[in-house]
Amino acid sequence: MNLIAEIRRKVADGQFVLSRHATDQSLKRGISVSEVLEALSTGEVIEDYPDDKYGPSCLIFGISAGGRPLHIQCSYPSRPTLKFITVYEPDPALWIEFRLRKR
Repeated sequence: MNLIAEIRRKVADGQFVLSRHATDQSLKRGISVSEVLEALSTGEVIEDYPDDKYGPSCLIFGISAGGRPLHIQCSYPSRPTLKFITVYEPDPALWIEFRLRKR
């Protein structure tokens, strides 16, 4: 399964929801749904969590049309509805080029 391609397909089909946490965090951080969708359209999976306790998920890094780097954690697209778990602007002090966690 090509995760990012399947995630984009679900988004294009409107088969996605934001969790309460993702909604709260996007409001708190001033991240619009359109920015999330823009970042997903060019994003890449940078971490995979197949054994996450709440179900398989992955972390995507993408850049919005306005140039804002974003991380989006979402469920695997194998679920009927894709769920965005959280969204945030990655801290450059914690990430190398926003793709690799600093050790």
